[in-house]
Amino acid sequence: MSVQPLRKEGDRNPQTAEEAKALVKHVESLFMPWKIDALVAGFTDDCVVRFGTVPEFRGREALRAFFTARSSKQKGYRLKKSFRTLVNDTITNVWQGEWQDAESGAAMRGFGVEVWVMHHGKIAVWEAAFNTGRADQANSVADLLR
Repeated sequence: MSVQPLRKEGDRNPQTAEEAKALVKHVESLFMPWKIDALVAGFTDDCVVRFGTVPEFRGREALRAFFTARSSKQKGYRLKKSFRTLVNDTITNVWQGEWQDAESGAAMRGFGVEVWVMHHGKIAVWEAAFNTGRADQANSVADLLR
């Protein structure tokens, strides 16, 4: 299986909003279906990941384990990422996702915000905040604070 790199222009960070938007769309495509090798290849060897309440982890092997675990739990994952900003070496995006929970079979949905700090065309720091819940239930603020 060939690995598609995140960037085709070599080892430079996106320089324009259009380049950053294209990168965000490319990353979106790697989740449907899960292309774990290509996703991992788009991060630096010493990447730092801060993903919601998951304890911070570092490096591609930990990232591979994270993506493998997620892909086994999120069946039929459908993702929409929307570029928001590019400032120097930092890209932000928001995302909406839908999937079926592998254990319960419940339809799920999520929304989040991501910050990517880029280094030589790869993601060096990935920070994400998000909320998830059952797709068939409306969540209130009180539900989110439980």
